[in-house]
Amino acid sequence: MNVFSGPAPGVNATNHLNVHSIAIQVPKADLVRKGAHGATDPRSVIGVWTTASRQRVRLWDADHGENLDSGPFRQVSRLANPLINEVIIALGDKDRWNTLPPADDKQFAHYYAHPELAALLPVLYPGVFPNLAALVKSRKARADLQAILLTGIPPGIVPGFQNSTGPLQADMLRLNTAIKPTANPNILGVVAGDLAGFPNGRRVFDDVVTVELRAIAGLTVPLVDKTFTPDKAAGQVTDGLGPSSVSSPYLSRFPYLGVPYSGFDNPS
Repeated sequence: MNVFSGPAPGVNATNHLNVHSIAIQVPKADLVRKGAHGATDPRSVIGVWTTASRQRVRLWDADHGENLDSGPFRQVSRLANPLINEVIIALGDKDRWNTLPPADDKQFAHYYAHPELAALLPVLYPGVFPNLAALVKSRKARADLQAILLTGIPPGIVPGFQNSTGPLQADMLRLNTAIKPTANPNILGVVAGDLAGFPNGRRVFDDVVTVELRAIAGLTVPLVDKTFTPDKAAGQVTDGLGPSSVSSPYLSRFPYLGVPYSGFDNPS
């Protein structure tokens, strides 16, 4: 007999903890290609990612009690779309994926086409995701996830929206710079009709975990397959957190991140 717990509140594991942030404000004209005009112009779309590198050799200097780094720098981590390393890429390929540029991501496309989490959800919650289970069993590639995360969404899929960077499969956070911020943002972004939110860029308050969970659960499959009906649970799964879960509220101006917590009142 399967026994499941009832609904439980989300856990904000970093509440009252500070993180180092590098916030840069760049004029839009310095990012887009010359002549970009309007949301339908592919030149209005940019793709970005970040990397972290360290020197190849680290030695412990016992005499002075410190590490000594030397040699050329090597990329050891990268980030664009959230949770790709944690959820999409398989354990055996995580280290290799982190050392490569997005231009080499075609070799990892099968993880997007057949994400492990999509197969696990019907197993973890029997009877809750029957349509997703049938889709996984059919071995039909998840073209919706490949578009959202690897190429960007082309014109004609979501009315009034596109953030495609072309056919090259690459994990980049894509932003259509011609889409203006909305006066009434929704933390679920594009899946909730807010075209200014994730996966059109990523605002600090976007609930990217819930969005990606719902997408993997099948909510975005009808974008490419009108015959598919998402399970009811696909539109309900959530990480249980929201803006109110953040004790230091977001700012309405740059850099938008909340004021750091006092180290005296919030020891870690």
